[in-house]
Amino acid sequence: MNRIALIAHATAADTLAYVGARAVSAGEFVADVLRLAARLRAQAPQARYVVNALADRYRFAVAFCAALVEGRVNLLPGSRAPAALAELAAAYPQHVAVTDGELAGGFASGFVFDEAPAQASDWPPPQIAAEALAAIAFTSGSTGKPVPHAKTWGSLVASVRAERAALAIDADAFDTVLLGTVGPQHMYGLESTVLLALANGLALAAAHPLHPHEIAAALAAVRGRRVLVTTPVHLRALAAASPALPPLDRIVCATAPLPQELAAHCEALWATRVFEIYGCTETGQIAARRTTADAWWRAFPGVRIEERDGAFWAGGGHVAQPAALADRLRLRDAHTFQLEGRTSDLVNVAGKRTSLAALNHALLAVEGVIDGTFFVPQESGEREPRLIAFAVAPGRTRREILAALRLRIDPVFLPRPLVLVERLPRNATGKLPRAALTALASRHLERRA
Repeated sequence: MNRIALIAHATAADTLAYVGARAVSAGEFVADVLRLAARLRAQAPQARYVVNALADRYRFAVAFCAALVEGRVNLLPGSRAPAALAELAAAYPQHVAVTDGELAGGFASGFVFDEAPAQASDWPPPQIAAEALAAIAFTSGSTGKPVPHAKTWGSLVASVRAERAALAIDADAFDTVLLGTVGPQHMYGLESTVLLALANGLALAAAHPLHPHEIAAALAAVRGRRVLVTTPVHLRALAAASPALPPLDRIVCATAPLPQELAAHCEALWATRVFEIYGCTETGQIAARRTTADAWWRAFPGVRIEERDGAFWAGGGHVAQPAALADRLRLRDAHTFQLEGRTSDLVNVAGKRTSLAALNHALLAVEGVIDGTFFVPQESGEREPRLIAFAVAPGRTRREILAALRLRIDPVFLPRPLVLVERLPRNATGKLPRAALTALASRHLERRA
């Protein structure tokens, strides 16, 4: 049986994380993992699943590894909306939730992650079977019901070891520290801000900054070769603010296409290099490129891309089960491609993905809404989608509908604006032509101007 250590290419004294400005050694991390594993064993002996709802990246990593040590499976909630968390808990009744505190009451079994004084080093790190089921991540199906995607420990480690090479991070660059603006429950955040560190002897930063001044402060708090792991929307805001940053070794971006002009501006502004990662929850990350140097994406070792019946599929390498991709591609060969656009029903906002069908399902589930739809107006290719929702809901107010939506969808997908209308422009077959919705949106926006 092939077994892989929780932490690779590190010694007990090496820095594995920064909690604020405090450096945490790999040995201290292992001690924290074993302490939490013992607590899981004592307080939830029958729990098969650990709902890892921790926002703090260091705590998340400790809980993720503690679950592995105990042979449990991490559930990674795709949304923190109360209704979504309740649905997840109901689907996996043999669970225990580990939270920062605010979500503990929503689960049948759970406890709050409690801080402990710094402990002496515990070494060596535990070994985990490569075939062990490590995590289940979720995407939204057409009905809004979360679709699970299982990940083994071996496939995750293979993915992030390939990522290190694709990002040209030196194998001996053990002073590299990863700071992310995307949460660790997201596959991109899990792989590029947590597991990339654990499997390659790098360090992770616990902080989860979003705004430019927060990112600048978080980067200044850590030492070493700084890597900012972010999204196009956060990077665009950071570039617009143009704060002074400490030396930045490289920027890693994913979740939406990044314009080459923005990448070049960031490289010049902070004397750094910008890389992109391509992937999805179904496959995990599968390709990378240096944005300013190459229009072509190159697949990770062993991964092959092929077209089947008008769709593009990825398989091989660390991708255990071939999966359809949500993009149209231009293939040069089975390992090299360009992106030609997303399929029409998928929406990416601030690093999170859902479908218009799932959003419409949530809107129509609101009491009093008798008809409704989300709509994405045509925008510049450099902007993330701006969501508008139209609702026919006599007797209901915008505030009431938005409050109900907050319980059903992630806050990043709330419509801005929500427009109440007497009827939707459906055609004779009951469909909503895009041209009719575009005209409706234009009339509304003109009235607001």
